[in-house]
Amino acid sequence: MACGLACHLLLVFLAALEGESRYFEAKDEVAAEEEPFLLLNADLKRELSEGQQMYRRALRCIDMLSLEGQFTFTAEQPQLHCATFFIGDPQEFIMIDFDFVNIDCQAGDFLKVFDGWILKGEKFPSSLDHPLSTSERYIDFCEAGRIRSTIRSSQNVAMIFFRIHDLGNGFTLTIRKKPNLFPCNVISQTPTGRFTMVIPHQHRNCSFSIIYPVVIKISDLMLGHLNGLHLKKPSAGCGGVGDFVELLGGNGLDPSKMFPLADLCHSFHGPAQMKIGCDNTVLRMVSSGKHLNRVTFEYHQLDEHELENRKENSLEEFCLSSV
Repeated sequence: MACGLACHLLLVFLAALEGESRYFEAKDEVAAEEEPFLLLNADLKRELSEGQQMYRRALRCIDMLSLEGQFTFTAEQPQLHCATFFIGDPQEFIMIDFDFVNIDCQAGDFLKVFDGWILKGEKFPSSLDHPLSTSERYIDFCEAGRIRSTIRSSQNVAMIFFRIHDLGNGFTLTIRKKPNLFPCNVISQTPTGRFTMVIPHQHRNCSFSIIYPVVIKISDLMLGHLNGLHLKKPSAGCGGVGDFVELLGGNGLDPSKMFPLADLCHSFHGPAQMKIGCDNTVLRMVSSGKHLNRVTFEYHQLDEHELENRKENSLEEFCLSSV
């Protein structure tokens, strides 16, 4: 049956405890009574934006933040496998300021920032699509001796890993958001939305990730537009074409490890719709940098009836194996 927002976020953040990254090796299970995520509450966001005081609260060992504010973690017992996931709106960067850090690196504590998300060894954005190398995407407090005052993500998501042994130790950080005029790699906060991705004469690849089974409808695709002239594309496939859009589906986080469902290498106006019954759906634009490329699309989560009728699309059986 269809899995709602809370269910999907729960699965995502529980999966973090099994992370296979070189910096996060989880071996313990989360206690059943712990709530591992903060629901994305639009009413709370609105109330906070209207207020004057900074929002403050304590961090959980496994947590998710979509709000600006100041957050403090203080160990009440040894916490060995903790992570906080930050997410903003598609058109936002995440800004992280460390106001206070009190950890014992010599005793095995650590505090690391990752530019993006990483779960079970899979990264978003993928290594193919991120402007930095994997090693450059990590900032390690213990290796550097200090974390620089402000860290800015390259997209609307970032995260921290931390391990603290001694009671009373911890840290305080402040989260702010900054506008991103040309958002490239995005994880959607919601199972329903509309978005226009624009790559203005830049040689880069951009992915929009939706962590739900969805119906996605592309209403406008412009490729190879240069000085008002539309450049015709070859008629057979996208082989050799430097600018194209692909739809990907899978049950992990990394777009480079997902199943290719469709390639689009011709500009068009008018709806093109596809049901994708995967845990994660990605629209990825590849740009040569020679042209201004743009794609507009909308999406909504597949309901229970649509999931039951998945045999209408032979690809959905592959994607729905774990739903």
